[in-house]
Amino acid sequence: MTDRLLSPTELEAALRAIGAERYHNLHPFHRALHDGKLTKGQVQAWALNRYYYQASIPAKDATLLARLPTAELRREWRRRLIDHDGTEPGTGGVARWLKLTDGLGLDRAYVESLEGLLPGTRFAVEAYVHFVRERSILEAIASSLTELFSPTIISERVSGMLRNYPFITEETLAYFAPRLTQAPQDSAFALAYVKEHARTVAEQQAVLGALKFKCGVLWSMLDALDYAYVTPARIPPGAFRPAEGEA
Repeated sequence: MTDRLLSPTELEAALRAIGAERYHNLHPFHRALHDGKLTKGQVQAWALNRYYYQASIPAKDATLLARLPTAELRREWRRRLIDHDGTEPGTGGVARWLKLTDGLGLDRAYVESLEGLLPGTRFAVEAYVHFVRERSILEAIASSLTELFSPTIISERVSGMLRNYPFITEETLAYFAPRLTQAPQDSAFALAYVKEHARTVAEQQAVLGALKFKCGVLWSMLDALDYAYVTPARIPPGAFRPAEGEA
């Protein structure tokens, strides 16, 4: 954490340094996923657990939207809800994620029921929603800045999974294409807001801490998957178990 007031340029550099050190593209489970080293059952487990994160993003954004003080800010943040929830049934990012789980052979009702979630996934996602609901608007917006780094991970994910898994198709991965334009647009707004409004040392420390927290959320989700489905492969009671031959 900084003990002096940073310029906006220095603050952005500090934020990007957090991503370079802590973003979950560095996690061993992520590397294994993209390098084709996971079984179909392990990929299913990732998609099923990640669904809870995707489905919770609109709820998270709605809690912040309710607290934003101006129509301009609310219009900006409302676009995120539309991106994920869509404008009608079957549209939006959450619906596209369900096409991914469908394509992996998971029962949609089971995915949506959340019955197969790992406890670690549930705790991490709910901690993130709570953070955005309870912390300052500045911290809540700063926590979204992992989107600065998402285009890189999306490109790796799509190319690596298409190349390495015969059960993955471009249609299955339809969720990711719109995010290549949505995420940079979202992160550009959030970064500009943070650079303008983090005007004290304490506010800048809070901003940096918010991004570290969010990186920790994403990292801990992969920790839970790695522990349950890779090594030592101890699946908690009630969590998703891959079918025989796909484990």
